[in-house]
Amino acid sequence: MNTVMSADGTTIAFERAGSGPPLILVDGALCHRRFGPARPLADKLTDQFTVYYYDRRGRGDSGDSPPYAVQREVEDIAAVVAEAGGPVFLYGISSGAVLAMEAAARLDGIRKLAVYEAPFVVDDSHPPRPDDYLQRMQELIEADRRSDAVRTFMRTVGTPGIVVAMLRLTPVWRKLKAVAHTIPYDFQVLGDTGAGKPLPADRWAAATQPALVMAGGKSPAYLRNGMRALADVLPDAHYRTLPGQTHLLKPEAVAPVLAEFFTGSRETAR
Repeated sequence: MNTVMSADGTTIAFERAGSGPPLILVDGALCHRRFGPARPLADKLTDQFTVYYYDRRGRGDSGDSPPYAVQREVEDIAAVVAEAGGPVFLYGISSGAVLAMEAAARLDGIRKLAVYEAPFVVDDSHPPRPDDYLQRMQELIEADRRSDAVRTFMRTVGTPGIVVAMLRLTPVWRKLKAVAHTIPYDFQVLGDTGAGKPLPADRWAAATQPALVMAGGKSPAYLRNGMRALADVLPDAHYRTLPGQTHLLKPEAVAPVLAEFFTGSRETAR
C-alpha cells in the first residue's frame, strides 16, 4: 500500500501495479481496494498499463476530513494524478464514473476518459430518485443505522429483496456497513441526475478529452438510455454496448475494450 496527501490534508491510500502509461481506476459506491471490481480489473490491465487504484476518502485505508464536498474527491484524484506523473488515462464505474467525469472537467493531465454505467435516470424508463433521498440517507447515517442505510441503497439501485436478505447473513454485509457513511457522498456526486430529466448540457462541457461511454447489453434500459444521453452531451464521446454484461461488469469483458480505447486512435471506440 502507498499513500498520497490530498489538498485538504487527507491521506489517500492507493496501490500501483504493472508498467506502461498510467491508468487510474475510480470505484463506485461502497467499493474500495479490498472490496470491489478495481483489483480484479487492474490484474487484467497491468501488462499494458501502470494501474493506480485507490481508496476513495472514508473507505479502506484512506482518511476522511469533514465536511464532505465533491471538490475534495476531485482533489483526491488530482493527488493520484500527480503521483502518477501525468498525463493519465481515467476510468470510472457507476457513481465513480460521474466522479471521473468531474475530474476530467476540472483537472489538467487527463488524456482520455472511459466510463461505465453512471446510474442516471433521464427518462420514464425507471422511477426517479425521491427529492429527499440524500437527506433521508444522511439521517440514517447520523442515527448510526448503517444496516438500514445499506439496505435502502441496495433496494434503490434495484437489488432484489431476497438478495439483500441473503447478503445480511454473510460476511459481505459487515464490509458494506463499514463504509455505509460514504453512501451520501456518492449521491452528492450524482446530484440531480436521477430525477428523470435530461442531463445538463453544460455540467461536463470542460471534459473535452476523447471519451468512451459504455453500458451492458443485459443492463436495464434506464442505464443504457442514460449512457447514450451522456455520450450526446460530452464534447468528444463515443457510446459502446458491451454484449452480455450487466451492472456487475466482468473484468475480462471490459479490460480489452479499455486497452483498445486508451492505446488506440479515437476511431477504436465504437
